[in-house]
Amino acid sequence: MTRDALARSRDFDRRGAAWYMDRAVTFFVFVGGISAILFIVGIFAFIAREGFGFVFTEFDAGEFFGSIAWRPTSMIERTYGTVALIVGTASITGLAMVVSIPFSLAAAVFIGEFARGRTRETLKVLVELLAAIPSVVWGFIGLSIMNPLIIDTFGVPIGLNVLNAGVILGLMAAPIMTTIAEDALKAVPDGYREAAEALGATRWQVIRKVVIPAARNGLVAAVLLGVGRGFGETMVVLMASGHAVNLPDSVFDSVRALTATIAAELGETAVGSEHYQALFTLGILLFAVTFAINLTADVIVRGIRRKGR
Repeated sequence: MTRDALARSRDFDRRGAAWYMDRAVTFFVFVGGISAILFIVGIFAFIAREGFGFVFTEFDAGEFFGSIAWRPTSMIERTYGTVALIVGTASITGLAMVVSIPFSLAAAVFIGEFARGRTRETLKVLVELLAAIPSVVWGFIGLSIMNPLIIDTFGVPIGLNVLNAGVILGLMAAPIMTTIAEDALKAVPDGYREAAEALGATRWQVIRKVVIPAARNGLVAAVLLGVGRGFGETMVVLMASGHAVNLPDSVFDSVRALTATIAAELGETAVGSEHYQALFTLGILLFAVTFAINLTADVIVRGIRRKGR
């Protein structure tokens, strides 16, 4: 074989190896992308299979969505009312958003519009580290620090209540909201800022009247994702809310959330029992609500991208 023929053969082998490598990488990327959809469908199918047995047999919509009492193990009269659980979840999540939204948006504005250089990078790293704290650690903070602090400060008999869980959950949701809100502010074209400054606007006027309105949809999406994070959180609401089936009259009342109910009762429930299926029905409800929240946020983000084009 001549030298030129040998060189062409080696080039062909290299091209063939590169082609096979490209096909392999494409295949693995495709599998990785489609697996997320398959996992979601599989999770919903599993929850639906376990929960629809209760829906088609024992489900009473008037009791399920209209009763306060959740007594799945009562020997006299079993009741599967979710009103107190839904209200408890909504009250904790609502208070968490009251805590986290101002903090997150202020932090995003400072990081995106005021901080520069090393200060900005340090703050972004700290926000990411805050998001990496496990939820059980936040639960211990609520149980060991916030509980006695609330008792001593407000003179209430117990510090495991809506206030405790809401504050801790708000701090948990703040990092993801800050990150997404900062990305939304960064996506605003610099030309908007330069045009406003050319007209004589101050820094605060540029932010308040130009940047924030232009990033409005992204900020709304950040808030919705924070709501979804709060609505689906388990350990914090289990450890810091008091875990009492109750309609709260104030932030000092103990409540129970949907996620905490599932986590606390599922491990001690007989597989296939009515109680077991009712807990999976709660899972279907929770899945539907969180899916709707995240879908709304995704639609808003897609709207931002189309508008940016």
